[in-house]
Amino acid sequence: MSLIVAARFDSFPEAEAAARRLFGQGIAEEDVSIFFVNPAGQHDRYPLGGDTRADPGARHAHFGALAGAGLVGMAGAAVGGLVWIYGDVSPLMLAIAIMVGAYIGSLAGALVATRSAARRAVAGHSTGVRRAGVLTAVHVTPDNEAQVARTLKACGGLDVEKAAGRWRDGNWVDFDPVAPPVLSDKVPPRPDPAAPNSPRTAGTAG
Repeated sequence: MSLIVAARFDSFPEAEAAARRLFGQGIAEEDVSIFFVNPAGQHDRYPLGGDTRADPGARHAHFGALAGAGLVGMAGAAVGGLVWIYGDVSPLMLAIAIMVGAYIGSLAGALVATRSAARRAVAGHSTGVRRAGVLTAVHVTPDNEAQVARTLKACGGLDVEKAAGRWRDGNWVDFDPVAPPVLSDKVPPRPDPAAPNSPRTAGTAG
């Protein structure tokens, strides 16, 4: 297996500029590969499309729906009971209100359960998902790994990662676009302006 360092860029010119910087530092051209990574879900792993058999984010949706329906239903029943006792509301209207509340609660619970919270960028750990973009991958050695990682980051690379893979004829031949990148421990993670909760996006107004 080969040691590989890679980083994501927003465009081919940016990725190519990083490659030229690496060439100037003595990295051979056959040790650098630049290619585009499609957005998640668009890698056509299955005949009908998609990357996985089921959406991982929907794994706990039914639990969220049940919890939401139960909580809102109970709250609606309690409030409705008080209104029925002290107000002038028919049992039918009370039952309809409770059922509507439970339905809305189930939808809200399912949405909360399927929400994909952004993982914190921690060196040596997976980012949770690989984002689309232009990837500059570099075949490195333990001696120049840190140099290459720092150069990619200095050139604007995001999600600078470290991987073990097969490198042949100038290409990362066993690259898996579905596998999330494991961040390099040679550089501090660079904030992604497109990621939720990013320091660059938090607090901005539209």
